[in-house]
This record gives sequence, structure tokens and C-alpha cells, in this order.
Amino acid sequence: MELRRLQYRLNLYAIAAVWAVNGLVCKLLNLLPRHELIVARILGPTYAAPLTRLIGLGELLMAAWVVSRYRPTWAVWTQIALVLTMNALEFALAPDLLLWGRANLLFALLFSGFIFWNNQLAPRP
Repeated sequence: MELRRLQYRLNLYAIAAVWAVNGLVCKLLNLLPRHELIVARILGPTYAAPLTRLIGLGELLMAAWVVSRYRPTWAVWTQIALVLTMNALEFALAPDLLLWGRANLLFALLFSGFIFWNNQLAPRP
């Protein structure tokens, strides 16, 4: 396997791991309760727990979609839209609950750029 394809696949698994860890560890298992606090702040406290679990499930599904390589361009743009939307909301409404405060947006931009860049490495038919 050529180096470019190997790099693409390793990056793809790393991207999927980010989604899977955030979905499973942070939201479904609630090992980082601040994620639920962020959801409560943005969507309201009444249904924060089930909505956090639902978001976690969605993140696990995103990880599976990334690894499946089904419609990869759609997956790339969906990920970028979700990451930037989630982080913009958190930046505006819950910066005090974020690991790096408002600087989290910088990491979101870097992650989105990494997702986009990796798509450029994708093997083409």
C-alpha cells in the first residue's frame, strides 16, 4: 500500500476515534459531566441528559460513517458543519464550561482543517 493511502487511512481512523471517544466516553458513559452541562446550557436542563446521550449516539454513528468511507465527501462536509456549529454555539453560550474556554474554537478550526486536508489525500478512482 502506498504511503499516501496509508496516511489517509490512519488519519481516517484518528478522525473516527475523536467522534467515538466524544460520543461514548464523554456523552453516553458521562465520564465528563461537563458535556451534559453544556447541553443543558444550550438546549435547557429539562432534557439535557437524554439529549446528551442522543448526541453521543450521533457521534458514534458519525465515527462509523467515517470508517465506512460511504459518500466520503458528504461525510467530510457534514463533519465540518457539525464541528463548527457545535463549537460556535459553545463559544457563544457556554465558554466557561469548555476545556480551553473560547480557545476551543481554534481546536475546532484545526480539526475541521485536518478533516478537509485528509479528504485531499483520499484515493481517487
